[in-house]
Amino acid sequence: MIQQIDAPLREDVRLLGNLLGETLKLHAGQDLFNQIEQIRALSKGARDGQVEAEKQLEQLFLSLEDAEILPLTRAFTHFLNFANIAEQYHVVRRRRQSEFDDTAESPNPLVPLFEKFKQQEISADTLYQQICELKIELVLTAHPTEVSRRTLIQKYDGINNALSKFDQQKLTPRERQAVLADLKQLISSAWQTDEIRQHRPTPIDEAKWGFTTIEQTLWNAVPKFIRELNGMVEQQCGQNLPLDIAPVRFASWMGGDRDGNPNVTHNVTQEVLWLSRWKAADLYLRDIENLRWELSIQQCSTEISEALGQDHPEPYREYLRDTRSRLKATRHWLAEKLKGNDADDSLVIKSKDELLQPLLTCYRSLMHCNLAEIANGSLLDFIYRVNSFGIELLKLDIRQESGRHRQAISAITEYLGLGNFDTWTEQARQNFLLQELQSKRPLLPKHLNEPAGSLIQHPDVQEVFATMRTLAEQPSESLGAYIISMAEYPSDVLAVLLLQKEAGIKHALRVVPLFETLKDLDGAAETMSTLFNMHWYKQHIQGKHEVMIGYSDSAKDAGFMSANWAQYRAQEELTTIAQQHGVQLTLFHGRGGSISRGGAPTQQALFSQPPGSISGTIRVTEQGEMIRFKFGLEEIALQNLEIYTAATLEATLLPPPEPKQEWRDLMHQMTELSVQVYRQTVRENPHFVKYLRTVTPELELQMLPLGSRPAKRKVSGGIESLRAIPWVFAWTQIRLMLPAWLGTGAALNKVLDQGQRAVLDEMLAEWPYFQTLIDMLEMVLSKADAHVALYYESHLTQDEDLKVLGTELRQRLQDAVQTLLTLKGESKLLSSNGVLDQSMKVRKPYLLPLHLLQAELMKRRRLYLQQQQAENTPVDHALMVSIAGIAAGLRNTG
Repeated sequence: MIQQIDAPLREDVRLLGNLLGETLKLHAGQDLFNQIEQIRALSKGARDGQVEAEKQLEQLFLSLEDAEILPLTRAFTHFLNFANIAEQYHVVRRRRQSEFDDTAESPNPLVPLFEKFKQQEISADTLYQQICELKIELVLTAHPTEVSRRTLIQKYDGINNALSKFDQQKLTPRERQAVLADLKQLISSAWQTDEIRQHRPTPIDEAKWGFTTIEQTLWNAVPKFIRELNGMVEQQCGQNLPLDIAPVRFASWMGGDRDGNPNVTHNVTQEVLWLSRWKAADLYLRDIENLRWELSIQQCSTEISEALGQDHPEPYREYLRDTRSRLKATRHWLAEKLKGNDADDSLVIKSKDELLQPLLTCYRSLMHCNLAEIANGSLLDFIYRVNSFGIELLKLDIRQESGRHRQAISAITEYLGLGNFDTWTEQARQNFLLQELQSKRPLLPKHLNEPAGSLIQHPDVQEVFATMRTLAEQPSESLGAYIISMAEYPSDVLAVLLLQKEAGIKHALRVVPLFETLKDLDGAAETMSTLFNMHWYKQHIQGKHEVMIGYSDSAKDAGFMSANWAQYRAQEELTTIAQQHGVQLTLFHGRGGSISRGGAPTQQALFSQPPGSISGTIRVTEQGEMIRFKFGLEEIALQNLEIYTAATLEATLLPPPEPKQEWRDLMHQMTELSVQVYRQTVRENPHFVKYLRTVTPELELQMLPLGSRPAKRKVSGGIESLRAIPWVFAWTQIRLMLPAWLGTGAALNKVLDQGQRAVLDEMLAEWPYFQTLIDMLEMVLSKADAHVALYYESHLTQDEDLKVLGTELRQRLQDAVQTLLTLKGESKLLSSNGVLDQSMKVRKPYLLPLHLLQAELMKRRRLYLQQQQAENTPVDHALMVSIAGIAAGLRNTG
């Protein structure tokens, strides 16, 4: 069966590779094509252990002129992108094939899950109630390592469509030739397109990419998914889902995340909010035009005929005319606002209900007239869309660092002559904030007469005030959560509430503390307990609260294993505290693509959370490259909506077991050791930072025009100031994958040596959390390559201290691999994950040349910079392409 499934994938990869070869011959010449074929053959030899082949490759690359390197890096990068396209389409193909095969297992994880619920005697009523109450929110965020340009992504989508057409059984020879011609044209066009952006994207650009994902895939996938879910619920529970169902909703950080990003200002946030509503109005306008065309029906209810005030030959079309006019007026008003003009807003739609009610009236009328098949057509899809996307398309979250709010409150207290808030005790801060939150008078006059040098006139403080005023002017439905990064104290939460009150925000955004460092995760429950014990605060939240768990900074701070266990414990403690106070807790997981940033297969990741921590509600970030992999194609978007729903339902109705005390004790012991080993290397080794900046492309990454956010929070500073994403990305590029295993392997090895094998085996067999941790470690170790890392080191440094450190790191990597194999009782990595193993095998002959070329390019660039004090060098472009290519080859990089 596996061979049958894999054969079409191999054929697609071969087809795309051959067409790329033809393109290269035609546009770049036979010599380049021959050279690429020679490199590919040598690289396959090197993969299969031929030492001489790798030496020949190295010599070939050393002899290249600067200008000869760029086409080579581009060719191998294109191949890796085409391999990704083929793999992504193969998922779609397998879903379709399963529908033709009654014996095949359904690709929809809800099918076996519903069966499992039946076996576990979960009643139909319980299941129905839980599905109706589902609140899954996916938060799209920009990603500093999303390297592919939108222009190329659109061409890749075209290639996907062509592969889909090839799978149709009834193509005539002429039609087949036409598809092949399209494919050639797309590959040729991709080759002629520069894969590197000339300019860093703005936050507005990033937000537009988010809107594109909604428009191209989710706009259709969401109603399809809800229909499919309704069909299953009807079959299993004997009733239809309510019309207001929206199990999955969407939000965004793009244009709202100002943490460490000076490019996100209140003006940018306002523009993104208007753009988002404009795009929603535009999409709904298309829908209503189609709906009015479809609803030429004559029969209607008295509700509609009375609303019209007369009989009409086409009552639905006439009734929806007003909604269409209002959508046009809304779109026009937003377009004028975006141009900086004022316009009449009397007809503007300002709430979801204003759009929904006319649709529900039409639905009731059609059902009343016994026209269910028409009511449940595109009208129902429209209703589902309004429930899921609202008038705003994506609710915008705001994120800002806690220090900025403290600075703003300090400016206020200084202005009022009360001293500097920042220097007060935590208790004094809380007392002041609670007192002012309950006061009926404003804190500040409308016009401040303070000199320019005072704290209240500081640009950062003024920007915080301006952001709050901007939020006060928006329809409350457009806004999501206000997230406080680096939250430490209860006063951090109260400060944001006071700033919202002072700005006149009528419906305060829910304030979500983000606990991300090891220290903050450990103190999270205590912080929330203090807040829940405040009478005013408890009344304010009305029984609901959201807390965000950060994955990035904790892993950078303490290493993968220690951070992972701290996150687990924090969720457990927060869940307990919330239950004690009768608060419904939503945990917001700030996950990324790499495992050190919480990346794991969705179902596995959610099911491995502490029991009770997912109680029908969850929020999760989806970042840049992962948005494309999960939601870039309609069928794959549908599958991921199914996965999120299944994972949330299972974790809610059939939660994993409580870990035994013995397991906890062992985890505690391992993480203590893990964090010690990790920090000894990362913080205490005097050569570590130099090694990072010499052997990895960490410094070079900063020249890539990737995201709108700077690579560092502060311009100066070492590891602590480096953002978690470039930190992971740099180690991934040289295949050392250090953040994911450093300390983890040593900790596992130690407890194995202590004779704890039986306990570890039990944890692996019975505890989903530990299974996921080990699976993720295995996945990342399978992508690590000590030999490649050594090549970078030998090519880029002659410093003996750095070489000693490099030898030690590679030995630790090998030890981590050996320890994992011993633990799992296997002889090679990925023994039980043939799909990933095969995927990496296909990629290796294309990745190796890119690694060797990248090391050479880094060396040349640094020499150029030494010789001439210029910002740009002749090899920059090729280097950037190599970074993009390696990221594409390894996929979950940041």
